[in-house]
Amino acid sequence: MKDYRVPTKGGIKLDDYDPNDVGEYEGGKQTAKDILQELNEELEALQELLYAEHKHKLLIVLQGMDTSGKDGTIRHVFEGVNPQGVKVASFKVPTPVELDHDYLWRVHQKTPAKGEIVIFNRSHYEDVLVVRVHNLVPKETWQKRYRHINEFERRLAEEGATILKFYLHINQDEQAQRFLERVEKPHKHWKFNPGDLEERKYWKDYQRAYEDALKRTSKTWAPWYVIPANHKWYRNLVVAAVIVESLKNLKMSYPADVEDLETYHKRLLEMTLSKA
Repeated sequence: MKDYRVPTKGGIKLDDYDPNDVGEYEGGKQTAKDILQELNEELEALQELLYAEHKHKLLIVLQGMDTSGKDGTIRHVFEGVNPQGVKVASFKVPTPVELDHDYLWRVHQKTPAKGEIVIFNRSHYEDVLVVRVHNLVPKETWQKRYRHINEFERRLAEEGATILKFYLHINQDEQAQRFLERVEKPHKHWKFNPGDLEERKYWKDYQRAYEDALKRTSKTWAPWYVIPANHKWYRNLVVAAVIVESLKNLKMSYPADVEDLETYHKRLLEMTLSKA
């Protein structure tokens, strides 16, 4: 996992990260899937503990090029968790009301409360990515946003949030294959958007924009991870492992028992026995 964590100092080149990497699981796909199942069970228990303790909160940011697997990551990594304590927020084109506020206004409203896990499927980083690539605002405007984002995330961290940010790293060939699947498989037609093909023309521009965002906003309080995502099973495994380890590091515990719990236990036993 440490190999995929973006350093807080120095530059980063996405070409240095192999999107086909499968770590130590070369040829061991089934083994990795078995481990993912174990991680799912751990995550389910840790999420319940997080919710019960009601002290910590977890924000997960998922970013990546089209078809990189943000939806799939959420579906597979969080399989089995209690939806009461997990929320997914997706940020589309800003509404007129949202545009009347600063660009972080709508984001702050979706951040996790105590005991919650919130997953951002795309996020405030679009304001230094698509905004930059398509020149939607002047350069001097989006340049300032790296500082804004760092300050925003640091504030969340100081208020008790654990922040994990994942860039799901695929290459152009894999993206083309996934677009093809969306056209060839009827149950995936709804995912296909012809505009996504136009965005492929800006691939290199997006890579540069991501490199800058990762370099400037990977901090000790809000680290970025570049996740090899050409192989979906390995992508899910690494993301799950990072989340589980981070939750374990919180050293959580269940709230103290109700006073005189043994007395209530005896009363409940008497009630059930009397009905038997």
